[in-house]
Amino acid sequence: MAHFARLDENNKVVQVIKTCDDDETTFAERMLAEKNEKWVQTSYNTRGGVHLDGGVPLRKNYAGITYTYDASRDAFIPSKTHQSWILNEETCLWEAPIPMPEDSDLGSWRWNEETLSWVI
Repeated sequence: MAHFARLDENNKVVQVIKTCDDDETTFAERMLAEKNEKWVQTSYNTRGGVHLDGGVPLRKNYAGITYTYDASRDAFIPSKTHQSWILNEETCLWEAPIPMPEDSDLGSWRWNEETLSWVI
């Protein structure tokens, strides 16, 4: 099985499907020829540039709706949720400018964009 992401004209992911066709070139070429659509293979087991089962990671992150495919990085990048967050070039994930505190005994942390800090 393989997963593919359909991209719009701005390289935003608009659909993700699972197909029996494991051959990226064959599937992408067929969809381009048949429907004039752009499809890029994605890996369900890849997150932050790491394959969760120890395999070879593909395109940094599993594609999700509203993710952007960046061809120069060959990566799927999630939508930016906070203006202050910075793209980690290695993982292609957004990170807070201040690391989240590791003290989980206090409760769950969330980012406060107004104060640019983590709060419980």
